[in-house]
Amino acid sequence: MYLWMDSLVYFSSWMLQFIIIALALFIILRIAVPKRKNRWTHLSLLIWKKHEAPKKLLKLLRISRDQQSFSERELLLKGCGFSADAAWYFVGKRIAVIMAALTIAVMLVMLKLHIAMPASMPPSIILAMAAAALLFLMFDQSWLRSIRKVRTLQITKEIYIVSNQLLYLSDSQLHIHAKLTRTVPFTKMIRADLEQMLADWYHHPRLALQRLKERLGTDEGMSFIETIDALRQHESSHYYELLKQRISDYKDKLELAKESKKESTSYLLFVLAGIPILYTFQVFIYPWVREGQKLFMTLQ
Repeated sequence: MYLWMDSLVYFSSWMLQFIIIALALFIILRIAVPKRKNRWTHLSLLIWKKHEAPKKLLKLLRISRDQQSFSERELLLKGCGFSADAAWYFVGKRIAVIMAALTIAVMLVMLKLHIAMPASMPPSIILAMAAAALLFLMFDQSWLRSIRKVRTLQITKEIYIVSNQLLYLSDSQLHIHAKLTRTVPFTKMIRADLEQMLADWYHHPRLALQRLKERLGTDEGMSFIETIDALRQHESSHYYELLKQRISDYKDKLELAKESKKESTSYLLFVLAGIPILYTFQVFIYPWVREGQKLFMTLQ
């Protein structure tokens, strides 16, 4: 009688897990793994077109672009390197939330009616997994900020290296495009975006820089692109002094992030150091304390 319900819940739970794992893998690969070099990057805009989410789909899922939460998530997603329409993220999130909520409701009903599920996991385990997934999706702003923070730090490191290379080539008679080309081997995360910009340079340099600024999506990236644009228009020592000042700012931010990381690591090590102490108390000291309490109770 409940075979169809069992199959539906089983399928929904696995689909929910697949969506969450796929999203996590996409974020990890987007941050950690550099993109493969594309020989035809100047034609990429003709091949890969950015499509916006259909208005009917957004209306069906009750997603509005005018909401403040949409604008906040859009900025966070840009900082995380999500270059597509932010509405697609909201569509995927809303579908996953609906699936998780339905799974929780069905599991609660099955637990209340004591319905067994022989073909899949116990309802209690599926309920816990669905609840964890729902909390993960509802509080996405916190982990998106964490991802943006990590990505911003990595981008700042590479911009710092590229800026130093440009400062090293300041006395050269090469064009700024050639200088930037020589800095590509020193990059990893921003290599694909930098190659895209260099490929689009001769079509429209200002537009290519603007697109790179949008793809980076960080304050440090914006200041770096503004400096490059100034060097493009006026190849003078004054703007290399500005670049030197930017390098100093990047270095200060990296040092501050390093100190913050050391402080967080020290707190974590302090917490971890307490685990052996608690274990020692539980194994060796606590039995003697219990025996002492029993002896004291017998003396009374």
